[in-house]
Amino acid sequence: MSDREAGTPVPYMERTRHYYRALGYESDYVWAHHSDAPFAHLAKPLRASTVALITTAGPPDLSNRDARNRKHVWSGEVQNPPATFDTDVAWDREATHTDDRETFLPIDAMKRLVADGTIGALSPRFHGAPTDYSHRKTKEEDAPEILRRLREDKVDAALLTAL
Repeated sequence: MSDREAGTPVPYMERTRHYYRALGYESDYVWAHHSDAPFAHLAKPLRASTVALITTAGPPDLSNRDARNRKHVWSGEVQNPPATFDTDVAWDREATHTDDRETFLPIDAMKRLVADGTIGALSPRFHGAPTDYSHRKTKEEDAPEILRRLREDKVDAALLTAL
């Protein structure tokens, strides 16, 4: 573990700025923001809602796909999640690891929330959102595809977790 204190947040955005500057970039990375995203209040209480999980971790076995097709929306079964995920994405390897699936796909925690009545149900599928540097692709292709899948699963809310 790095020199930061245990339990303190990882200053990810600041570290990313420093990293890009060290690579010689003169301007900071521009983080995607979508002020027109259609977020909405829940139509019913959380305890009566079906919740889906969305992760930025990549799908498991990528051995039969070429690099150009790695970044796509994908789905998996909550009852049978893969043991490993594609972790060939940028993440802070000094501050964290990918050995604990619950940190980026908290299926077991969500099942406990269903069991104690905090949420009504967990969607039978979770979904993977590719981490892509194209704001246009995220907004025009990936987000609509995830929304289509969420509607197909009849979910009321979604929780996005990042790898």
